[in-house]
Amino acid sequence: MSRWSKLRRPSTAESLPTADVTQFELLARQRLSKMAYDYVRSGGGDEITMRHNRQGFERLQLAPNVLVDVSRIDTRVNLFGSELDSPVLLAPVAYHRLYHPDGEIATARGASAAGAAFVVSSFTTTAMDEIARNTQRAIWFQLYVQRDRAFTKDMVQRAVAAGCKTVCLTVDTPVLGNRYGQLSFGLPKELECVHLRGLNLGAPTPGHKTQRGRIYDPLFDPSFNWRDLEWLRSVAGVPVILKGVLSPEDGKRAVENGADGVIVSNHGGRNLDMVPGTIDALPRVVEAVGGRIPVMLDSGIRRGTDVLMALALGAKAVFIGRPYIYGLAAGGAQGVERVITILRDELERAMALTGRRSIAEIDSSVLWGHGAAGKKTLQTPAAGA
Repeated sequence: MSRWSKLRRPSTAESLPTADVTQFELLARQRLSKMAYDYVRSGGGDEITMRHNRQGFERLQLAPNVLVDVSRIDTRVNLFGSELDSPVLLAPVAYHRLYHPDGEIATARGASAAGAAFVVSSFTTTAMDEIARNTQRAIWFQLYVQRDRAFTKDMVQRAVAAGCKTVCLTVDTPVLGNRYGQLSFGLPKELECVHLRGLNLGAPTPGHKTQRGRIYDPLFDPSFNWRDLEWLRSVAGVPVILKGVLSPEDGKRAVENGADGVIVSNHGGRNLDMVPGTIDALPRVVEAVGGRIPVMLDSGIRRGTDVLMALALGAKAVFIGRPYIYGLAAGGAQGVERVITILRDELERAMALTGRRSIAEIDSSVLWGHGAAGKKTLQTPAAGA
C-alpha cells in the first residue's frame, strides 16, 4: 500500500455503481489520500467556474418528440478518421498511478472495453507504448509545450510513433490557476512523469501546484503563441486540436491558423475562475467556427442528458475527466469502463425519449425554446414498421 493511496479491498465489478456516475466520487474519496482526492476534485479560486459548469446544463431543458420509431439507437461518431462507439471520450488527466496502481494501463483497458478514445496527458505516469498496447481504440496525446522546443518536438513525435492519432494542445495554461485546494500537493517520489524523462527544467519541479510568490512554472512555456502553431503542426504530422478555447474570437483564430479542431474547455474550472461554464460558451464558438472544423466540449459532463444537450448546441463530441478518474480509483479498468458505459446508456435513453435515433438527428430543436430552426426532418416509418 502506497502512502498516497489507501485502497482497503480489491475492487470487483459487483461492488461498483451500476446506474449513476456521481456515486463513484464517494468510493474514490474513501480509497484515496486527502492529497490525491483534493488534487482531482479541486478547482481554481473560489471554484465558481466549477459550479458554472454544472449550472449551465441545469438551466437547459429538453423538448422530446414522441411516436418516433426508436427501436434502434446509433451513437457512433467518427472523429479524425477513428470510429468510436459514442461521442464520450476521456479527457487528459495527469498522474493516473496516483489513483490506482495500474494507472494509465487500467484507464486504457477500460476505455478500450467501452469503445472510447483516451487522451493521454503529457504528465503520464506510464510509458506511451505500454498504454498503446493496452487498447484497441484511438489514443490521442495531450501536449503542454515545454520551453525546450527540441524536447517538445521529440516528445510529440515519440507519442505519434507510439500510435497517437491526434495531438491535443492545451492552450489555456501558460501559467497555473490559483488552485488553493492543491497547495499541499506533491508528486510522490515513487511516481514519475515518464514522458518528461530527461527534461532539464532548470529548477526543481514545483509539483504541479500553485506557487506562492511567482506565477511561472518550469513545466509550461508561457511564450507559445499563435505564430508557433504552424511549427507544431509541422512536427506533429497528425491533426492538432486546441483544448481550452472559450471565446468566439479564439475559435476564429484557430481556424485561420490551421487548427484541425477545438475543444471548448475551462480546464474543468481548475485555472481561471469566474469564466463561463463551457455549455454557455459553446454556441458562440460553434457559430464563430462555422462548421469549418469540429468543435468539442469538456468540463461539467455528468449525465447522458448533458451529452445530448452539448451535441444539440453543436459539439461533435464531449470529454469527461473527474468521473472516469473516480471510476479508476474505485475499480481500476472496470471502474473506467463502467463510468463510460453508464453515460452511453443514459445518452441512448435520452435519445430514445427525445425521438432521436442517431447522432446526425440531434440538433438545437432537441432543446426546449430553441424552436424548429434548423431542425432535421425525421424519417417517417412505413406503415406497420
